[in-house]
Amino acid sequence: MKKIILLIMLSVSAVGFSQEKMISKTGKITFEASVPSFEEVMATNSNVTFVMNTTTGEIASLALMKGFRFKVALMEEHFNENYMESDQYPKAIFKGKIEGFDINTLTTSPKDFVIKGKLELHGKSKDISNTIRISKSGSGISILSNFDVIASDFNIVIPSLVKSKISNTINVQIVAILK
Repeated sequence: MKKIILLIMLSVSAVGFSQEKMISKTGKITFEASVPSFEEVMATNSNVTFVMNTTTGEIASLALMKGFRFKVALMEEHFNENYMESDQYPKAIFKGKIEGFDINTLTTSPKDFVIKGKLELHGKSKDISNTIRISKSGSGISILSNFDVIASDFNIVIPSLVKSKISNTINVQIVAILK
């Protein structure tokens, strides 16, 4: 009887571990909304969480808006209070799936995949489809992506006073190593 119970427990454990998840809590998102001839509008958040199910290719990410750091403190204040309304909308969430992902095909040379999912930002949700570069690294899986987000798609209002100094098209770069 003890052997049967042990066998059942091992089977249940094997099913639980078959969906391996890799995590990063130090992923980095950098965005830039600069326009030529004006002050750089760029910020970085180095505490972004990424979770990937290596069996299914599902991936999720969470970035706290108040985690973005600017070179100029006043820009950071305006970003959180006026544009992102970070107290009301404290985070950006992405949930999606990497198409055709197979961890066994990864090498140290980056491979391009298509990622599709939903980006939730500033109280709005939008479908996103983009290229993501994935490779094996010494300590896990490295992911890189670069894409554009339109501020007005997420009801982020750029006041007319600074409209010529801040781009409505925001370039987003993602770098993370999942372990």
